[in-house]
Amino acid sequence: MKYLDEYRDQAACQEYARAITRITTRSWTIMEICGGQTHSIVKYGIDELLPDKIILVHGPGCPVCVTPLELIEKAIEIAERPEVIFCSFGDMLRVPGSTKDLLSVKASGGDVRIVYSPLDALKVARDNPDKEVVFFAVGFETTAPANAMAVFQAKQQDIKNFSILVSHVLVPPAIEAILSAEDNLVQGFLAAGHVCAVMGYTEYEPLAKKYNVPIVVTGFEPLDILQGIYMTVKQLEEGRVAVENQYSRAVKREGNDPAKNLITEIFEVVPRKWRGVGEIPLSGLGLREAYRAFDAELRFGLSGKSVEEPAECISGTILRGLKKPFECPVFGTVCTPEHPLGATMVSSEGACAAYYRYRRIQNQVKS
Repeated sequence: MKYLDEYRDQAACQEYARAITRITTRSWTIMEICGGQTHSIVKYGIDELLPDKIILVHGPGCPVCVTPLELIEKAIEIAERPEVIFCSFGDMLRVPGSTKDLLSVKASGGDVRIVYSPLDALKVARDNPDKEVVFFAVGFETTAPANAMAVFQAKQQDIKNFSILVSHVLVPPAIEAILSAEDNLVQGFLAAGHVCAVMGYTEYEPLAKKYNVPIVVTGFEPLDILQGIYMTVKQLEEGRVAVENQYSRAVKREGNDPAKNLITEIFEVVPRKWRGVGEIPLSGLGLREAYRAFDAELRFGLSGKSVEEPAECISGTILRGLKKPFECPVFGTVCTPEHPLGATMVSSEGACAAYYRYRRIQNQVKS
């Protein structure tokens, strides 16, 4: 495909892998934050091109995966109400709650609809004034502008039967939570290019300096990722610490100011619980006071609910880069995409789903 094949060029990828091998003198552990990067790494075997001294671990950059169980329970409770049309992106429908998922609600007669934009959900609200329409607003900074725009337009157009169930999380606090943990293994980061396309990367600069860790803003194709790894390893080997931008074709240091301004208008920074990780201070977005009328948790009286994670699921350990999916004792047996224990096996960006799809047979042969 035009403009894409060059970033999947086999010869260029192999040359970068050889270049990484040439400059590597000791072991380094590097974490890619984004689940899209994780899938590219596993799908294209990027980790298998690297020298043994380069260890790639997978971070918490899958927003579906880190949505806490109580938010899934709240979504299910709202979706089961007869007066509600519940709208969501498709990858949330099979994320397991404690006893069921949103797809089960739909199968039981609930009006659960897949949409491709929060503005689609807003149109559903305009077309169905006798129903309460709720959109499941999940994501990192990448999806926040569109969700903010839906709320902004709902207020401007005086659409009173629309609300959002907010589960927005922020990347820099997650990086700090990983780096400040006593069991941290990560020495360098590949930051998510699409998040930085919105927010820029100035927020990463104090983190790199504080924890003495290189951070490279990286794209999602094989050549992007290999170049990002090369830039990270080069910094580590030279003893340098900086935030560098591999994804310069899409990312500017300051990000997208109109998108950032809209996010700031609609949302405020709040504490947020991450599935499998726990609460991280100032790591999420919530609706500002002026827009609280569109908060589904408040509208349906569901704030304050807490649910325990299933003990047999180690997704939190995987999301912190401490284990790989195939190290989970129930991976591929009790826990499969058809019967998942955790969101990392369901989401199109989940590490467990990537390993199940691309590495399951290989790991079975090794064991």
